[in-house]
Amino acid sequence: MNLVYATRRSALALAQSRAFVRALKALRPDLSCDELTIVTSGDQIQDRPLSEVGGKGLFVKEIEEALLDGRAHFAVHSMKDVPADVPKGLVFTCIPPREDARDALVCRAHTSLAGLPHGAIVGTSSLRRVALLRASRPDLDIRSLRGNVDTRLRKLDSGEYDAIVLAVAGLKRLGLGDRITEALDPVVFVPAISQGALGIECRDDDVDTKTVLTKLHCAETAIRVDAERGVMSAVGGDCKTPVGAYATRNASTLELRAFVASGDLDSVVHRATIAAWPTDREAAFARGLTLGRSLLDAVANNRN
Repeated sequence: MNLVYATRRSALALAQSRAFVRALKALRPDLSCDELTIVTSGDQIQDRPLSEVGGKGLFVKEIEEALLDGRAHFAVHSMKDVPADVPKGLVFTCIPPREDARDALVCRAHTSLAGLPHGAIVGTSSLRRVALLRASRPDLDIRSLRGNVDTRLRKLDSGEYDAIVLAVAGLKRLGLGDRITEALDPVVFVPAISQGALGIECRDDDVDTKTVLTKLHCAETAIRVDAERGVMSAVGGDCKTPVGAYATRNASTLELRAFVASGDLDSVVHRATIAAWPTDREAAFARGLTLGRSLLDAVANNRN
């Protein structure tokens, strides 16, 4: 059996896609896979924040077109890049086990977020991270930072920034875990929705491909991801919305915490819920919707 998989061309996208394919082939020795690399709109636009040019869907649009027109059988995405709405005819049939969901502070000369000096320059392109940084350290000088992981680290090392914020998962997948200065507490610094999780997308009518992909599906990770994506759906979350959510399992319960910030990023509202572990992905999504709506209600009524 031969399958074609689509992926972005960034070093991180290639690393995580190839790691997934290696794991898939280990379970199906008869399987061969060809790689289709695609430059997405999000990859092409590097001089402006994503919130100004269309949001996170810019990293998946062209890849999903390759699935729909038959050039690829499946695609490997970072789930945090995937908008709430999935095009008709496509499905995320496999959510593999999740990597560390936390954000990572990477510094040149300091040991923690609390240890950064007054006025330190911190780089990030994420409105979510900007809002959380302001809430934790309003004295910092937060500046925009785009580019792939290597580009961002190079700008840090050259002295343009005192620190930058990246995803722990991305650094680990690139073999750069030793660059992490501090993994930020997800209770306070709530991760991006689905951060650290991959989503394997294919055509809904491609039964053979779906059968192969489900061999690496992790039901627990899928529940957690869908609960977080329910929050995103409720608040209309994309790169223009500073929102985060993080779901964890504790024995037979699901703990879901989330936050949303005001448009000026000066007000941050947190909410959390603990309830029985959802019976399926639909129930998990509904749980996220409920929490997301409570966030919107709190924002509308100016409640922290």
